Amino acid sequence: MTDEFGLARLILYGRSYCHLCDDMLAAAEALRGEFRFEIEVRDIDSEPTLVDRYHDLVPVLEAEGIELCHYHFDEAKVREYLGRFR
Repeated sequence: MTDEFGLARLILYGRSYCHLCDDMLAAAEALRGEFRFEIEVRDIDSEPTLVDRYHDLVPVLEAEGIELCHYHFDEAKVREYLGRFR
Protein backbone atom coordinates (compact mmCIF):
# COMPACT_ATOMS: atom_id res chain seq x y z
CA MET A 1 0.00 0.00 0.00
CA THR A 2 1.20 3.50 -0.67
CA ASP A 3 0.25 6.86 0.69
CA GLU A 4 -0.80 9.84 -1.43
CA PHE A 5 2.87 10.58 -2.17
CA GLY A 6 3.67 7.10 -3.49
CA LEU A 7 5.56 6.04 -0.35
CA ALA A 8 5.37 2.45 0.80
CA ARG A 9 3.24 2.08 3.91
CA LEU A 10 4.10 -0.53 6.51
CA ILE A 11 2.07 -1.43 9.58
CA LEU A 12 3.77 -2.78 12.68
CA TYR A 13 1.39 -4.55 15.04
CA GLY A 14 2.81 -4.86 18.52
CA ARG A 15 2.53 -4.11 22.20
CA SER A 16 3.96 -1.26 24.24
CA TYR A 17 5.89 -3.61 26.55
CA CYS A 18 7.30 -5.87 23.81
CA HIS A 19 11.08 -5.74 23.32
CA LEU A 20 10.80 -7.71 20.06
CA CYS A 21 8.43 -5.01 18.80
CA ASP A 22 10.98 -2.33 19.68
CA ASP A 23 13.69 -4.36 17.92
CA MET A 24 11.59 -4.77 14.77
CA LEU A 25 10.77 -1.07 14.64
CA ALA A 26 14.45 -0.16 15.04
CA ALA A 27 15.46 -2.60 12.30
CA ALA A 28 12.87 -1.16 9.93
CA GLU A 29 13.87 2.40 10.77
CA ALA A 30 17.48 1.52 9.95
CA LEU A 31 16.41 1.14 6.30
CA ARG A 32 15.22 4.76 6.06
CA GLY A 33 18.47 5.95 4.52
CA GLU A 34 17.99 3.56 1.64
CA PHE A 35 14.20 3.51 1.20
CA ARG A 36 11.37 6.01 1.66
CA PHE A 37 8.42 4.63 3.57
CA GLU A 38 5.97 5.24 6.38
CA ILE A 39 5.46 2.97 9.38
CA GLU A 40 2.24 3.00 11.31
CA VAL A 41 2.68 1.40 14.74
CA ARG A 42 -0.51 -0.11 16.12
CA ASP A 43 -0.74 -1.31 19.70
CA ILE A 44 -2.89 -4.42 19.50
CA ASP A 45 -4.00 -4.03 23.11
CA SER A 46 -5.98 -0.94 22.11
CA GLU A 47 -8.32 -2.95 19.86
CA PRO A 48 -9.88 -6.28 20.91
CA THR A 49 -10.07 -7.51 17.31
CA LEU A 50 -6.32 -7.00 16.93
CA VAL A 51 -5.66 -8.91 20.17
CA ASP A 52 -7.71 -11.81 18.78
CA ARG A 53 -5.79 -11.74 15.50
CA TYR A 54 -2.20 -11.11 16.67
CA HIS A 55 -2.08 -12.11 20.36
CA ASP A 56 0.94 -14.47 20.28
CA LEU A 57 2.42 -13.36 16.95
CA VAL A 58 3.64 -9.85 17.77
CA PRO A 59 5.47 -8.13 16.40
CA VAL A 60 3.97 -8.46 12.95
CA LEU A 61 5.06 -6.26 10.06
CA GLU A 62 2.54 -6.03 7.24
CA ALA A 63 2.23 -4.24 3.93
CA GLU A 64 -0.84 -4.29 1.72
CA GLY A 65 -2.41 -6.87 4.04
CA ILE A 66 0.52 -9.24 3.51
CA GLU A 67 2.63 -10.35 6.44
CA LEU A 68 6.26 -9.56 5.74
CA CYS A 69 7.53 -10.97 9.04
CA HIS A 70 6.64 -11.72 12.63
CA TYR A 71 8.68 -12.25 15.80
CA HIS A 72 11.91 -11.23 14.05
CA PHE A 73 12.69 -8.77 11.26
CA ASP A 74 13.17 -10.42 7.86
CA GLU A 75 15.42 -7.85 6.24
CA ALA A 76 15.57 -9.59 2.87
CA LYS A 77 11.79 -9.77 2.57
CA VAL A 78 11.29 -6.17 3.68
CA ARG A 79 14.00 -4.95 1.28
CA GLU A 80 12.37 -6.88 -1.54
CA TYR A 81 9.01 -5.27 -0.80
CA LEU A 82 10.39 -1.74 -0.38
CA GLY A 83 12.47 -2.11 -3.55
CA ARG A 84 9.24 -2.07 -5.56
CA PHE A 85 8.79 1.61 -4.67
CA ARG A 86 12.06 3.01 -5.96
